Amino acid sequence: MTQTHPLAQYLDAIPDFPKPGIVFQDISPLLKSHFTETMDALSGLFTEAEWAEVDYLVGVESRGFIFASALAYKHNKGFIKARKPGKLPNVAASVDYGLEYGVDSLEMQQGDGRKVILLDDLIATGGSMGAAAQLCEQVGYEVMGMACVIDLKALNSFEYHGKRVRSLIQFAD
Repeated sequence: MTQTHPLAQYLDAIPDFPKPGIVFQDISPLLKSHFTETMDALSGLFTEAEWAEVDYLVGVESRGFIFASALAYKHNKGFIKARKPGKLPNVAASVDYGLEYGVDSLEMQQGDGRKVILLDDLIATGGSMGAAAQLCEQVGYEVMGMACVIDLKALNSFEYHGKRVRSLIQFAD
């Protein structure tokens, strides 16, 4: 069963991408026609008190950069990147993770002990979000929350240190 969020109608489901058997939820039409509404809805996943506690927003490469940077601007916070290998200088740590269709890695620069919220476009198995959360802690950040636009609940029951990923749209089947 799918949770019906008004923004869900602007997603485009692409079958067999990037591999056979995978249905890719393309956020391009959503961002093209309803960017502001999407950022406002993502912002609403956290309370004003939670926003006041957070110092930085971490974008998980690469679509997470879109959401984290826009929300960093909206809430007057800093923006940090969790990048794929070879994209950042002065890397402090790296974490490997499994995808529903392979293996990848994320890297980050040294942190400063402050509080972060992680953002990505989608959570499937939880591999990249889990790796990003581990990475944040390894480099010296405190993970206060995690959010994404789409949660493929049928593929995961992901949580990190008792925290669940907050999402706008959930696909349970």
